[in-house]
Amino acid sequence: MGLLVKDLHKSYGRTPALNGISFNVKPGEIYALVGPNGAGKSTALKTISTLLKPNSGSITVFGKDVIKDSASVREIISYLPEDAGAYKDLSGIYYLEFMSSLIAKDNALRREFVERAKEFCGLGKRLKDKVKTYSKGMVRKLLLARSLMSKPKLAIMDEPTSGLDVINAVTIRKLIKDFSEEGVTVLLSSHNMLEIEFLSDRLGIIHKGKIYIEGTPNDLKEKYKADNLEEVFAEIINE
Repeated sequence: MGLLVKDLHKSYGRTPALNGISFNVKPGEIYALVGPNGAGKSTALKTISTLLKPNSGSITVFGKDVIKDSASVREIISYLPEDAGAYKDLSGIYYLEFMSSLIAKDNALRREFVERAKEFCGLGKRLKDKVKTYSKGMVRKLLLARSLMSKPKLAIMDEPTSGLDVINAVTIRKLIKDFSEEGVTVLLSSHNMLEIEFLSDRLGIIHKGKIYIEGTPNDLKEKYKADNLEEVFAEIINE
């Protein structure tokens, strides 16, 4: 199993954020967590990516325990937050070189990561320019390239196309899909149902810290006799 989450609980003081969620993601699969604001999606992603400690429950990533062996888990995952940013006064290429130096074990691997990121982001000559001159779409491509340059076993992405125009969003979705087809397992969250329908092999709808239902996009549309995932989502949340 690529990712296995069992009975995960997380509270902020007396406020519960996760109320015992359980789900799994198979190797090479794209799995989406979908839910309204405050449902617990970002908390789940941060907990799985080792940034938050759960109150109880278990998480394993390709057999490694996220709680007991977080250092080893961080070596095989990447995490792209919704509000991630890059160092604005660095050039794009220097940013990629700097970030690769933090995760590559030797110079040869560092160069491999940078070359992969350069090809992946498609920024060409603009990589020589400072990040502060980039559009939001360009920054997001750079960050996505950074998060995937090492070909992590599990890529965790929170709102990967947040705030982007249609053209940039379509480009990034295709890049994610291409990397998944190369064997990268993906866990993502998004409010964009079109994005979820295009990208995900399976999804779980989370509400009030619990996963209410799981399935493929087509299975859920058939179950709720809906034309699209937005209708499915609305019916489940309104229940």
